[in-house]
Amino acid sequence: MSGAPFAVLFEHLDIVAWFLAANFLLAAICAIREVMNSRTSQGSIAWLLSLVMLPFPTAFLYLIFGWKLFDDYTTVQTHSGRRARAERAAQLNITDPLTTEQWPVLANVAQMPFLSGNRAELLIDGQATFDSIFAGIRRARDYILIQFYIIRDDRLGQQLADLLVERASAGVAVRIIYDDVGSNSLPIRYVQRLRDAGVHVATFNQRHPFLRIYGPTRINYRSHRKVVCVDGKEAWVGGHNVGVEYLGEDPRFGHWRDTHVHVAGPAALAVGLVFREDWEWATGQRLPAALPDHVDTPGDQPVLVMPTGPADKLEGCAIAFTEVISRARRRLWIVSPYFVPDLDVQTALYAAALRGVDVRVLLPKKPDHLLVWLASNSHADAMVGHGISVYRYLAGFLHEKVILVDDEIAGVGTVNFDNRSFAINFECTLWFTHPDMIAAVDRMLDADFAASHQTKPEDVRNKPWIQRFIGQAARLLSPIL
Repeated sequence: MSGAPFAVLFEHLDIVAWFLAANFLLAAICAIREVMNSRTSQGSIAWLLSLVMLPFPTAFLYLIFGWKLFDDYTTVQTHSGRRARAERAAQLNITDPLTTEQWPVLANVAQMPFLSGNRAELLIDGQATFDSIFAGIRRARDYILIQFYIIRDDRLGQQLADLLVERASAGVAVRIIYDDVGSNSLPIRYVQRLRDAGVHVATFNQRHPFLRIYGPTRINYRSHRKVVCVDGKEAWVGGHNVGVEYLGEDPRFGHWRDTHVHVAGPAALAVGLVFREDWEWATGQRLPAALPDHVDTPGDQPVLVMPTGPADKLEGCAIAFTEVISRARRRLWIVSPYFVPDLDVQTALYAAALRGVDVRVLLPKKPDHLLVWLASNSHADAMVGHGISVYRYLAGFLHEKVILVDDEIAGVGTVNFDNRSFAINFECTLWFTHPDMIAAVDRMLDADFAASHQTKPEDVRNKPWIQRFIGQAARLLSPIL
């Protein structure tokens, strides 16, 4: 009996031969493509060696994790009129030319100037964030655009659904995008209830299903954006998803430390444009640009809305953050739940420390994704040995994504300090330069550092050997974490 499977194989050697030949051909195609589209020699060499030595299953893994082709998203960006945005903003008199001139790399990555006339507010933790978002949804009169990586069918998710059903019944156009991977547990009944009420719902990859015949797989390329836009007048961007754990109600994590930001003014229109590109990508439907002849300017803050993702011609997210790091002269404070920087970012951080900059990295003490947490700790331990201050947050789970440079610029958004956010996921960051916002971020981070423990060099040296080994092993997977 034990030899029966082998007997079946011998009876169908022609099928086996065809399968092997097809797999070798696929591996060769993947290898050629990796050589022609290589971004880093380290990652390409790893793929090439694996494709040569173990074509099965490496060729299929390459389709998921290595094959990146977003020409169709680039077409969407053309449809959305990205090239005309700076000119249109100037015509509407909402451009801040001085700030744009001071930060040209960020503006070029965003393909959008800093927009003037905004009012901005930091939202610290989940209750403040969702109180603000839900109040904004109630104020909606024309449309609501919502995009989250995770939406759960729990108390908070049901509260969101109730509000959207009510607004849709009042004639407000409501559209939602959620990520296929992040929200894979969202039940069909939740979505169907929204659709029955007239809410338009799409998953990010619904037109690009897993293992589709006519193109690469997209399951590795996710929409990590967490944005809400109401009537083009208000927008919310930050780290929170829709789930009760983000309110601190999950006993596994306890207090959930996170940050969102609420902006009112021209920046809200720019957030809406980001959503419109993703909606066309997800559904094939073009939404009107919704650029009015006049834009309200309720404040005096310049804001840059910077969407990034794998469709960028360059590694826009990595370029932007490396540029900001390189401009630091007095302080550089980074807060991220996942800290898996590539070599370029590591070099920029080390250079900042050598310039005498107060470089601090704040990370969670608790893990949520163990492998990423292990790799993150390994990278952080290496930073400690190079004069960079690493803190671990003790008052709960830390999930905010914030960067503060000197008294010059602060970034709040969805970007983690890892390769996935910098090169693989679709993300969104809002950049602020106004003294009021800088002061608010400063106060917030001071409180976060006060609730944290600084890692000392002796803490790293005294780690058990096996713990250091496991961390280093996890670190080897940094390019795909």
